[in-house]
Amino acid sequence: MAPRRASAYLHDVPKKPSPGLPTREQVLDFIATSATPAGKREIARAFALSAQQKIALKALLKDMADEGLIDSAPGRAFHKMGGLPKVTVLRVADVDEGGNVWAVPENWQSDAPVPRIRVRERRRGALGVGERLLARTEETGHGWTAHPMKVLAPAAEQLIGVLRREGDRLWLQGVEKKERREYAVSDAGDAEAGDLVLAEKAGRPPRITARVVQRLGDPFAPRSFSLIAIHRLGIPDVFAQEALDEAARVARQPLGEGREDLTHLPIVAIDPADARDHDDAVWAAPDDDPANAGGWQAIVAIADVSYYVRPKSALDREARARGNSVYFPDRVVPMLPEILSADVCSLKAGEDRAALACHLRIGKDGALKSWRFSRALVRLAANIAYEEAQAAIDARAARTVRPDTGRGTAGAAGGGGGAPQALPSGESRPTIVPTVERPLHHPAAPGGPPPRAGEDLAPFAWNPTLVDTALAPLWDCWRALAAARDRREPLELDLPERRVVLDEKGRIMSVAPRERLDAHRLIEDYMIAANVAAAKALEAKKAPVMYRVHEAPAREKLVALKDYLATFEVAFALGQVIRPATFNHIIARVGDAEFRPEIMEQILRSQTQAYYAPLNQGHFGLALGSYAHFTSPIRRYADLMVHRALVSAYALGPGGLAGDEDFERAGETISQLERRAMEAERETIDRYVAAYLAERVGELVEARITGVTNFGFFATVEGVGGDGLMPVRDLGGEYFRYDEASRRLVGEHSGETYAQGQRLELRLAEANPVSGALRFELPEGRYGGAGGGGRARERESERRPPRVLKRRGRPGNIRHQGKR
Repeated sequence: MAPRRASAYLHDVPKKPSPGLPTREQVLDFIATSATPAGKREIARAFALSAQQKIALKALLKDMADEGLIDSAPGRAFHKMGGLPKVTVLRVADVDEGGNVWAVPENWQSDAPVPRIRVRERRRGALGVGERLLARTEETGHGWTAHPMKVLAPAAEQLIGVLRREGDRLWLQGVEKKERREYAVSDAGDAEAGDLVLAEKAGRPPRITARVVQRLGDPFAPRSFSLIAIHRLGIPDVFAQEALDEAARVARQPLGEGREDLTHLPIVAIDPADARDHDDAVWAAPDDDPANAGGWQAIVAIADVSYYVRPKSALDREARARGNSVYFPDRVVPMLPEILSADVCSLKAGEDRAALACHLRIGKDGALKSWRFSRALVRLAANIAYEEAQAAIDARAARTVRPDTGRGTAGAAGGGGGAPQALPSGESRPTIVPTVERPLHHPAAPGGPPPRAGEDLAPFAWNPTLVDTALAPLWDCWRALAAARDRREPLELDLPERRVVLDEKGRIMSVAPRERLDAHRLIEDYMIAANVAAAKALEAKKAPVMYRVHEAPAREKLVALKDYLATFEVAFALGQVIRPATFNHIIARVGDAEFRPEIMEQILRSQTQAYYAPLNQGHFGLALGSYAHFTSPIRRYADLMVHRALVSAYALGPGGLAGDEDFERAGETISQLERRAMEAERETIDRYVAAYLAERVGELVEARITGVTNFGFFATVEGVGGDGLMPVRDLGGEYFRYDEASRRLVGEHSGETYAQGQRLELRLAEANPVSGALRFELPEGRYGGAGGGGRARERESERRPPRVLKRRGRPGNIRHQGKR
């Protein structure tokens, strides 16, 4: 029989596939390398399949689609799941002020955020918002580019905004800080001025209008600020019914046989007072092994989520699509349904829970000697708030007794937190959820000593047994871990974190920096130790690892930092080997100088962004060679993947890896979803800060300049946060030059300077809670300006000498079109 001749199609294939039914990997490779759209017919030709094999190929492609490996594009061509097809239907999402057309895929099934694609128009202005087109896509150096093939029937693009009435017309103002355009409303439906709405954009520039499709409610109502971020960024906040049914079913299953029983140990969880889920708990005790004299045994028990959420299940698909839980001041959008995240998987005091336990052996110098992992059964002794744990350990450390009250002096003998801090009026005190049999504290006896000044908690006496058996050994072991951390010299940036406090109705009570205690550092160091152990344990088995990667700063960022530090006369040599300690030494040299916060902020900006990947590049900030996230599987999908890898590598039972996971693509996706969550949390905090400051509009506030540009400077309100713009046009009538190296604006005639880090008094001109934007003005007659008024600019123009302008336009020796 004569051999079958190769198809002409094979001339476009880089490497000739072997005849016969292809494997999944061969199909994916062929789709990725094919120069033209690859459908079932093209795959069959490339692999020279017989009629019988074509039937098997059809079934194979269906299975791969069900497994989420491939997706179909228009014309039944296939592409790898999560990527853009070579030919696909796009929807025009925006036409910017420069006339550039941006589109998004019409049908996007991947877990990754939807890509924005720049469309190369054949004729400028031909495409309007909402129109659909069939286009050929290609990945370029700056993202994706689309080349239109055919314009299809138009569709609508949605946006969120607030309705504003002007005369007899309604206008839609977007909720983004940078959104300056307003859209005329063609159809408001039942919505009225002041309502937060979901609308569709339609039309062609310059006549783009908006049609309201859903009224979302009052933008200033409690819980609306987070709702804006959820809708704007497309964060999924409703679980599919299939996933909810599966969660209810797995929640009823027994905890499993063969678990190591750790219920006899006084394991405790130390979390924020308002924690919605409890991933981790800790225990430590002196090691009785003579080979580790003076050392410690420790257990970090983590919720065994992999036992409940199996690969390719409905719950797994929902968790992968979210990537992580998103935490707002007024709500949490969980990665898993609440029956799992807040109940069955959450480690609660007095309840038997399934855990994946990391057993650590720690030397007296804080070094990790060994580790092992087991599936365990735990019953926590207590759930403790950070503030309560710190108060308990401080009370124990207070050995000096005051005769007049019988109280000790907190922090006298190694305490780390001092007296419990007073909380804003109306805020409930952080509480402990104790076991029924042995609570951590009891109410103080009647007639006991009153609280000290600034100590607003009710008097109580600690249960010394639980403090001695649970908290004291944790602190003693932590001191060894802290010493090892200090020798490692990770990056130490003490930057405040804002905390928004709401009342029971969701109204703002206060915005203030979050207090940082030794209790926070203790839990961090135990979690870091467990994360390192998880990464090294997987490396020992040559198993796949989802590393948490933080690369060293790029050289261009270091050059910019050097120039910035030079403006403060702080030397920084580029020729040295850059380590985290390098930046710590800079901060130490600065000392308590007024510009210390600005130096730390600039050092932070010079760092790269951490991400997830299966290729180990180390963690620069923590000064660690191998690092993975293991301790928060309830709220991070990366941790769940590490749990599954450990279960598979060490044969710990069901719930391991499926075997065909693409760790590289998963790392890219969850890194993008993490950045989305961070953006949502940050902009929601900004909206709450703006709402908190709205009552102070018109007042003078203490501010600090956080950024300087050629069009003005940005400032933040001291002690509260929030960024606002002070436009250069409102700095008076003179011309201000922008010095990029020193990041400052300098008045051409007065020499008035506005520099990054400078503290000054500004007038709060505007606080927009819907967008989170602030705007400042100069106080009347201050800093060489006059509040940004037009009369002040006129007076300034009269005082200053006329500005000499040289010849403008084309140089005399250059004729039209650049010809000499």
